[in-house]
Amino acid sequence: MAHDAARPHFRDLIDEHAPVRQIGSGFIFTEGPIWHPLEHHLLFSDMPGDVRRRWDRDGVREVMRPANKGNGMTYDADLNLLVCEHATSSVARFGPDGRREVVASHFDGKELNSPNDLCVHSSGAIYFSDPWYGRMAHYGVERPRQLGWQGVFSIPPGQVGGEPQLLVDRYLFSQPNGLCFSPDERLLYVNDTEQCNIRVFDVKPDGTLGGGRLFASGIKDTLKPGVPDGMKCDADGNVWVTAPGGVWVYDPAGQLLGKVSIPELPANLHWGGEDWRTLFVCASTSVYAVDVKIGPRIEPFMRPRAAARSAPSAANQSVAAAGDGSFKLDTSRCALIIQDMQNDVVMEGGAFADSGSPQHCREQNAIENARRLAQHCRAIGIPVIHVWFEVDNAGRGMTLNAPLFENTMQANALVKGSWGAQPVPGLEAQAGDHVVSKNRMSAWEGTILETVLKAEGRDTIIETGAWTNMSIEHTARTGADKGYIMIVPEDACSTMNADWHRASIDYALQNVAAVTTTDEVLRALGAAG
Repeated sequence: MAHDAARPHFRDLIDEHAPVRQIGSGFIFTEGPIWHPLEHHLLFSDMPGDVRRRWDRDGVREVMRPANKGNGMTYDADLNLLVCEHATSSVARFGPDGRREVVASHFDGKELNSPNDLCVHSSGAIYFSDPWYGRMAHYGVERPRQLGWQGVFSIPPGQVGGEPQLLVDRYLFSQPNGLCFSPDERLLYVNDTEQCNIRVFDVKPDGTLGGGRLFASGIKDTLKPGVPDGMKCDADGNVWVTAPGGVWVYDPAGQLLGKVSIPELPANLHWGGEDWRTLFVCASTSVYAVDVKIGPRIEPFMRPRAAARSAPSAANQSVAAAGDGSFKLDTSRCALIIQDMQNDVVMEGGAFADSGSPQHCREQNAIENARRLAQHCRAIGIPVIHVWFEVDNAGRGMTLNAPLFENTMQANALVKGSWGAQPVPGLEAQAGDHVVSKNRMSAWEGTILETVLKAEGRDTIIETGAWTNMSIEHTARTGADKGYIMIVPEDACSTMNADWHRASIDYALQNVAAVTTTDEVLRALGAAG
């Protein structure tokens, strides 16, 4: 099934011939897909069937029945599940233990219509739409309306059971449905299923909305069934909305970029997968998945707190959560790695200076942050391990199986003994430090790193250096596979530019390491910061 590119940029977001995989079918009407960032499963609703289901590598199974005819779902920053319940006209919150509490159910003393979809601001505020589909037969429980109009609301951070705040004119929307924030959270997009359009609002500092204006209209097709329904924003600010024939994609200026074709009438969508590059689409009786080239705007639940991410290490007590939400490290089990911080890699005049690497290294203050960590580690007896990429014997021992290695040879870079291969000023090896030589991206491949770690009795690695999306990420992945606890202070790492850095930090590394900051690591090691 070919997808339709209305403008060339669409091809940067998805391959026109990317296959659409059916991962589950036989349902009544699917909705509300949401991906768990740690447990790697997809939850979705089947409203008419009054059931919530889960999909993972083992297939599909039920997790809740009855489910109050749940519709849209998301997580908050603490990974509590938020659900729009049609049968109860409520926004409900489910803790990891399954405990349910009603977050909002009434406005002006009257029942809400039927909360439909929702999203969470980084402040913790919950924004939701309130059409009346849940008071219709089939999609909900048929019953009269109490409000008589359909609005868009917000629930202040921390509020439970109180009255939500109405954000728009009561009669602006006919059936408000999907809603999402722009990546910088300065804009809120809301679509209207009945009006077949999308409106965009400015998000004010106090969380209220202003400047409402039409973003896209005419989202309909006389030859294909479908209406605007679920909607999400990607990392570049493009808006993806379910519509006739599939998912329509608009750029931030409101221009239609293209359409992702889906075999059945689509209702809602969300990103997921280990690297957040799988688009899951709930469509009528089935759920579909298609690989895309861009990830979502980073929602609060996609980067759980460092303390929570330390939980897997609790069994050996190398990392422990503190009462204030920070974490503590067992210094007797830690080692610090400083990787690829060499002149050719991150310094002006180096072989790779044109890549932007020196500038991003300065923006991150990565050299100084790594130096601070090294200084403190040496003072408290934590081994400091320098990992240097070195080309010797004219590169005869280096396979040229990847562009990175080919480019290194073509640039005559990182030649052992040359200025380019030397450590940057401030990060030279000192007495008692270890030096590990490599000619791969990962610090593990073909090196003595693990021998050094075992000799020192260390199983918790604080990893710093360059480049975030290559050496740092590859080393963290392998370290996690080997059973090491990987700690990545992201401001002690750098790469070619901020976008590449953030892509690695916010996606891949979240699944294999505790991502934190230099100051947090220093505090965890007992320093003042």
